[in-house]
Amino acid sequence: MDEKDVAAKAEGIDWGGGGVEEGNIMKKTKLLSMSVHTGLPNPFTDPVKCSLIKGDYLYFHYGCDGQDDRGWGCGYRTIQTMASWLCHNCFPKDTHKPPPSLPEIQQALVTMEDKPGSFSYSREWIGTFEASLILDYFYDVSCRLVHVRSGGAELEHVAVEELHQHFEKHGSPVMMGGDRDNSSKGILGVCTGDTGSYLLVVDPHYYGCQLEKIALQSRGWVAWKRVSSLDQSSFYNLCMPQTANKGI
Repeated sequence: MDEKDVAAKAEGIDWGGGGVEEGNIMKKTKLLSMSVHTGLPNPFTDPVKCSLIKGDYLYFHYGCDGQDDRGWGCGYRTIQTMASWLCHNCFPKDTHKPPPSLPEIQQALVTMEDKPGSFSYSREWIGTFEASLILDYFYDVSCRLVHVRSGGAELEHVAVEELHQHFEKHGSPVMMGGDRDNSSKGILGVCTGDTGSYLLVVDPHYYGCQLEKIALQSRGWVAWKRVSSLDQSSFYNLCMPQTANKGI
């Protein structure tokens, strides 16, 4: 048993058995729900503008591969959802690499010297910057990082317009995170009406048995969230994969 395994066992971290191996990760992902936003009604019956992702993806969430990452793994799960979109839409099926496991994400950040060696097999959070590094490392996809200084009016106008432009040009899922509101969110669309805008949020914080998309939608794990309901005292960062020239 190597030092990392000893450290993981000492901390009581459940790393999902052999889930680190690529073959086991692929077996696990076959059980995940696909494109869980489809069929969800728009928040406006007559929107001014509505922009959504294009293509399929898998919904990754807490514990979905057998590893209990509640309380720290939401950013990793959002990255995995984004990576699954890349696998389904940007690479031939016989050549694509499946979404990296949590240990693989951590080891990649150590290899890139973004994190110290102690980061591997830890419970450390990651955010939009690390997401951009991971998607470039594993898939050679660059990301645009957008900083929104505060919620409220700036989020309603600056972020919403950035998202409309992104989905129309690239069609790829976006990762959103902040400081006071530090829960990672996957953003799959934006819809603007006369009374404001909504974001289509896929929430990685669900923990439990696999649910079909109708159940996920009814329980609010995939839902349209009014922009004005987000924390107005928090800044927000957006990680936007630049995939316009990556289609199969």
